[in-house]
Amino acid sequence: MSRLRNRTRPPVALALPALLAVAFLLMPLIGILARTPWGELGEHLGSPGVVEALKLSLLVSLWALGLSLVLGVPLAWLLARVEFKGKALVRSLVLLPMVLPPTVGGVALLLGFGRRGLLGPWLEDSFGITLPFHTSGAVVAATFVAMPFLVISLEGALGGLKHSYEETAASLGASPVRVFFTVTLPMVAPGLVAGAALTWARALGEFGATITFAGNLPGTTQTLPLQVYLLLQDQPEAATSVSLLLLAIAMAVLIALRGRWTGTPADRGAVTTPQPAPEEGPAPAPALEPDEEPGAAGAAPPQSADSGHWPLHATVTGFNRLTLEAEPGTTIAVVGENGAGKTTLLRALLGLTPRAHADLRLGDADVTALPPHKRQVAWVPQDGALFPHLSALANTAYGLRARRVPRADARREAQAWLDRLGVGHLAQRRPSQLSGGQAQRVALARALAARPRLLLLDEPLAALDQTTRAHVRHTLRTHLAGFGGVCLLVTHDPVEAVSLADRVLVLADGRALQDAPPAEVSRHPRSPWVARMLGRNAWPGIASTDGLALAAGGRLVVAEALPEGAQALAIIAPEAVSVHRDRPGGSPRNVWRGTVREITAVGSRLRVLIASPEAPDLVAEITPDAAAELGLADGSEVWTSVKATEVTLVRL
Repeated sequence: MSRLRNRTRPPVALALPALLAVAFLLMPLIGILARTPWGELGEHLGSPGVVEALKLSLLVSLWALGLSLVLGVPLAWLLARVEFKGKALVRSLVLLPMVLPPTVGGVALLLGFGRRGLLGPWLEDSFGITLPFHTSGAVVAATFVAMPFLVISLEGALGGLKHSYEETAASLGASPVRVFFTVTLPMVAPGLVAGAALTWARALGEFGATITFAGNLPGTTQTLPLQVYLLLQDQPEAATSVSLLLLAIAMAVLIALRGRWTGTPADRGAVTTPQPAPEEGPAPAPALEPDEEPGAAGAAPPQSADSGHWPLHATVTGFNRLTLEAEPGTTIAVVGENGAGKTTLLRALLGLTPRAHADLRLGDADVTALPPHKRQVAWVPQDGALFPHLSALANTAYGLRARRVPRADARREAQAWLDRLGVGHLAQRRPSQLSGGQAQRVALARALAARPRLLLLDEPLAALDQTTRAHVRHTLRTHLAGFGGVCLLVTHDPVEAVSLADRVLVLADGRALQDAPPAEVSRHPRSPWVARMLGRNAWPGIASTDGLALAAGGRLVVAEALPEGAQALAIIAPEAVSVHRDRPGGSPRNVWRGTVREITAVGSRLRVLIASPEAPDLVAEITPDAAAELGLADGSEVWTSVKATEVTLVRL
């Protein structure tokens, strides 16, 4: 009863017109069903004229569908993927046949392709093609009015497809045509099927443009809708029977689509999807398939035929303005706050963004002018961008197949990479059946298997739990140690930056703020963001005679002397901050009163965030016993102190 009471009742002012609309749409259909002579239905539908018209309608509609696919699919891709002048006009032209009266469309076709039209005489004189009053004319008329359904449906599907899938495929070595047929089309297949079905149904029922442009010639242009028009004059019962057939076909198409023409996803409730396995470490190597050689599974991937050494030289302009040089085997961690240009840098090296341009040389080859699929630069985006229609094994082998490696060899090498990253037992699963961490490991295996000369990793371990991250980090470090190219790793994790990278590149507003070994960046970070990422307090300021005037307000006494007016960054380790209940005495030169804002556990210690009106927010690190002794809690009033000798200054 409570469920009935809580059910929302629509307002009468809206419900009544809605019911009238349903009745208005339903009444003609009921009229056909009620007036159909069911006893004579077989006789009417089996008459020679109806059968001949039905065969012609099927022929015309199928040809119209084929022509729409050949012309409409590239047009939909162009509208969805390419920016060009006049795009709004082209889209309006696509929509025009949907709103144009069909007879007006037929007249327009006559004036364009008729014997006295713009192109008609040329077609007849040059190729002997006469479209009006010919079956080919019926095909052209049906295509003209039906193709927009395919273009609009497919353009919507393409518009909802993330570019990262196609960009990742290009980075793996797939040409644009291969990307289109192996990634784009399979991923928008539901939209393509829906558009094709609507196009075929519309072509099957076309009347006005056909009779105006192609005429009504029995056996040549007299399709089923035209047959209904003729039967209405002499045999209305037969016309009703044929109308019922067309109605049944249209309803069957709509039921089969299940609402996909509106963009509503099909109900997947009845589909049973295996639950992703929990994150786990490397599994035992799977049993060999009959066609695999002994020792193939779990073995180290074979070296590529073009293995060598590829130093990196890149000059990046645009939003990013920097020069990168690195020797083979170098791993560079790229860090910086959001918007610093980290991902833009990677996309510039791939040749995928107009925001920045990279003059790129890999080894002795200048690849600046090459398209992304010819640069041999592999990319792992943040979301992995695994192709959902391919298994983990097929995903991993994709780059090898794009480089024309034989299928058996590509699958064997891909399986070996999956085994190395601990997901070999998941080779036959689709991405939807993988957990986030498993999917990220497959994406990493796919990039490594593509035999790149430059490897770009955009936070590749972010989706992994701590245990799995340590395992994959070890595997990645092992591979990078023998990698003949350069690896750029975007990360927000200081452990990854220190353990995987030979250099740390700090970006700010697209510029290189610091490029140094991890130890140097850890000791003397030149960015407040990097210092905080490393767990340190970082206060920018300007040197004065008695210390550092802080940019956020207040003054800091330091032991180092800098020229007056010099910009500097004061680095204070959290463990160097002392916390007191009362104002401390003795030697500390920097003492502030503050309030505890947050207490968080970091391993076996506690980090205490303290806000003060006299200085920027300060993080102190103490033991749980010390916190209990001080009685610390959110809102507690405390005093903090920092010795001048505990402050490290980094000139900016």
